[in-house]
Amino acid sequence: MASSAARMVSRSFTAASKTQLTAGLRTRPASFSRLMRRYATAAREQPRLRLGVTAPNFQAKTTCGDIDFHKFIDNSWAILFSHPADFTPVCTTELGAFARLKDEFEKRGVKMIGLSANDLQSHGEWIKDINEISKTNLQFPIIADADRKVAFLYDMVDQQDLENIDQKGIAFTIRSVFIIDPAKKIRLIMLYPASTGRNSSEVLRVIDALQLSDKKGVTTPIDWNAGQDVIVPPSVSTEDAKKKFTNVKEVKPYLRFTSGDLK
Repeated sequence: MASSAARMVSRSFTAASKTQLTAGLRTRPASFSRLMRRYATAAREQPRLRLGVTAPNFQAKTTCGDIDFHKFIDNSWAILFSHPADFTPVCTTELGAFARLKDEFEKRGVKMIGLSANDLQSHGEWIKDINEISKTNLQFPIIADADRKVAFLYDMVDQQDLENIDQKGIAFTIRSVFIIDPAKKIRLIMLYPASTGRNSSEVLRVIDALQLSDKKGVTTPIDWNAGQDVIVPPSVSTEDAKKKFTNVKEVKPYLRFTSGDLK
């Protein structure tokens, strides 16, 4: 069902040439508005993405070359995050922060890929600003999504923008975060309004929690950080937990803790 909706979205854009899309973005807001309304209709017919579903695949141009998204992920974890536009203040600080965390993501086996609703030339110029301001060297790919193909496929558009397309002539993407595992399953979705910057440390914290849960069969409590105690899930009896883990502290029969530094 989701794939048929994605094909519907793709067909709507196949009908318009790249030249027409570019012109619609810059000089013909009325024609672009009609195009976006077709996208909005397809997006409303597409089921909302849920945790545990396979991340929709797509092909796109990026600052690191053309990609097939699933092939890009390969057997790694991945984080896909969107931005409203190039050369905007909040987005610039965010991209710089993620670029500085390159080693932390690589240590966890996570590939980063960004998305912004502009073309490759704009991205290239913007990256120069990001590197200058944040004193970094941004190396992960940024998707060129001027036609909003990926933004609508992943439901990255604010409802207010859909309702005001006639006035604005364009629909901006919100700040979405998708954490995707090596099986291409969506494990976490965060949605932020355009006015609010994200917390890069929270993204790393969630990845740590997901990877530890998958590896050791535990869950994590509120405000958990790597190395802190974790929870033994209710599906494991206390007797079995004591065999599996060296140290189990029972607060209640349904609430048991063990060391988060699991070997």
